[in-house]
Amino acid sequence: MLRITLAQLNPTVGDIEGNTQRMAAAARQAAGEGAQLIVFGELAVTGFQPGDLLAEPGFLDRVDAALALLQRESAALPDLHWVLGAPTAHAGGPNALPHDSLLVLQGGQLRLSVARRQLAAQGDPDLRRHFAPGPAGAPQLLDIGGVRVGFVVGEDLQDEATTAALAGAAPGLVVHIGARSSCLGRRARHHAECAQASERLRAPLVSVQQVGGHDDLVYDGGSLAAVPGAGVVFEALRFEEDAPLLELHDGGRLSGARGQALADVLTQGLPLMEFYRRQIVLGLQDYARRCGFAKVLVGSSGGLDSALTLALAVQALGAQNVVGVTMPSRFSTAGSVQDSLALGRNLGIELLSHPIADLVAAYGGQFQGSFGQPLAGLALENVQARIRGTVLMEYSNTFGHLLLTTGNKSEISVGYCTLYGDTCGGLGLIGDIYKTEAFELARHLNARAGRELVPQAVIDKPPSAELSPGQRDDDSLPPYPVLDEVLKFLVEGPALPPAQYQAARAFVEEQQRSEEGRALVQRVRRLMAISEYKRHQAAPVLRLRPRPFGAYGRQMPIAARLG
Repeated sequence: MLRITLAQLNPTVGDIEGNTQRMAAAARQAAGEGAQLIVFGELAVTGFQPGDLLAEPGFLDRVDAALALLQRESAALPDLHWVLGAPTAHAGGPNALPHDSLLVLQGGQLRLSVARRQLAAQGDPDLRRHFAPGPAGAPQLLDIGGVRVGFVVGEDLQDEATTAALAGAAPGLVVHIGARSSCLGRRARHHAECAQASERLRAPLVSVQQVGGHDDLVYDGGSLAAVPGAGVVFEALRFEEDAPLLELHDGGRLSGARGQALADVLTQGLPLMEFYRRQIVLGLQDYARRCGFAKVLVGSSGGLDSALTLALAVQALGAQNVVGVTMPSRFSTAGSVQDSLALGRNLGIELLSHPIADLVAAYGGQFQGSFGQPLAGLALENVQARIRGTVLMEYSNTFGHLLLTTGNKSEISVGYCTLYGDTCGGLGLIGDIYKTEAFELARHLNARAGRELVPQAVIDKPPSAELSPGQRDDDSLPPYPVLDEVLKFLVEGPALPPAQYQAARAFVEEQQRSEEGRALVQRVRRLMAISEYKRHQAAPVLRLRPRPFGAYGRQMPIAARLG
């Protein structure tokens, strides 16, 4: 029997010393529980992924020092094998890119090193810029507790040549370390890939992932075990650190720490809105903590998006660490002001008021005095948003709060936002969910709480920027149920989960059957294209869907011709 601890930790990118200390503590605990093998995630020493930190002076020296420390720690636990990920030097010389490697330590010695060969990872950081691929060669295996164990890193698990070579070595167990970021549909795909790999390997497989938020990516954990013929038979906690102990018995059977049967793995995973909630909460918690912010700030307009952002921020950080600022103008309705007050009471947050009517009037008077034209139309609308953005940034600078942006994916897609206005901030929580999903998520938060967090009046009223008299979003945009289906097809397309893609494709094909529908689709495409410059200057948004805007998703040129 082999006892295996799946050490699913939340490392901080670049905190080599802190990550190492936590790994050593986890190993001591695992040894105390009788584990013979502990497995950490890919690049666990540096956090996934360090990017150009790898080229910083002294960074790889710190990695080497950490590995030396871990070897010394392993000497004190001679019965425990440690599997971990770290960058290692390339034999090509001092200027060569390092390898993304899996290392096995035991008894103070480096027993084995396997460098990742397949470096492409669609939708995640491009490792090819930072790492050299590992060399081809025969699979490396170790005997651990009487079990012949093979090892594989990252996307090599989907490489048929790698898995075929491993299968030919007849392992009794294959250990995989990875760092799979989370988005809609990713869990199901990972489960399928691991189940298929276990079949090809003809052996039980354990796959250890990391958990936590790193910039706009969130890693949801869900480390797992799969066996041939049954697929995924165990899944660790999601969105939390976890260190479950599994037992591998003769014949390839897996059980819990004391031989108990493993709990059934849910095929569908979390409901969609609960997945969104947990991903956003973890993403904000880690972003704020790692960037040194204790409190956050949100401009409260009385509308759905700011209300939803505030409600999510409270769940992540607590009401005492969230501040809302309402900034009414002469176009703000009494209902919106009252809705902001009701929201503040429901959430228990501090809600401050900073009216902007006098500032807008001063801008208008100075503009006309300087340029001989009144401030009107779009310029007047945008100056209100920019004054609000300036007020919020003044507060952020003065009190040290992280400003959260409140735009949703529908608005960001078509540029229904003001650059240097409502786009100001350090992080967007709902920038990767569509407006129709924002309504659904608000209802989910209320249902989960058993009371109104987001006032029903906010959910029910027609969306409006309130920058001109009687303004409504659908004066400028197609109705959101229509717009969102077109956007899903144009922005994400085949990257969507199959059911969503089929629905969006069918909707757009139906639109193409009429002249009015064709014009609508073309208009949305044009709005997306002419708004690209705004997205290039916007705050990062937490990734939730397969193709977000930003570095790890949809990347388009600004100065391009729309075909």
